[in-house]
Amino acid sequence: MKARSVLVAAMFATVATAQGAHAEGVARALTDKECVGRKTPTRLNVQVGALRSNAGSVIITVYPGDPSRFMTAKGKVGRAKIKTSAPMSQACFFLPSQTDAYAVVIYHDADGNGDLTRSPDGMPTEGYGFSNDAPTKFGAPAFDAVRFGVKPGETTIRVKVRYPAR
Repeated sequence: MKARSVLVAAMFATVATAQGAHAEGVARALTDKECVGRKTPTRLNVQVGALRSNAGSVIITVYPGDPSRFMTAKGKVGRAKIKTSAPMSQACFFLPSQTDAYAVVIYHDADGNGDLTRSPDGMPTEGYGFSNDAPTKFGAPAFDAVRFGVKPGETTIRVKVRYPAR
């Protein structure tokens, strides 16, 4: 009976992977053609976890190590808008430098309006997150809390989506 349970679990895992569904922490390898930007020797994989639903899109934005460009309109290195695949979605980016620091900001655009929806008092009503799972209280975290280094070749980071209390 135990062997049958293991076999059934393995079959479901194979089907889920083939269909693009992901268990938390398990992701299929993305091809270079699926990555944002011109191919460079430095690649960043961003895995976004704890998504509550398949609604809408996940927006992932990568910023360079210059704090003055963090979360500015023209400051990004790259942005990906991907169809949400709960509980985990992912994207990859080719980065211009392996010696620079980077920062990642994500949000779950569940209503599909192309923006992080906010309440009348300015608080997000959709899920969001930052590299290093930097905590927030009011406003975005400081750049130093979200910055991270990359290594030559490929770096993978995970960002957990935080949803506001309902």
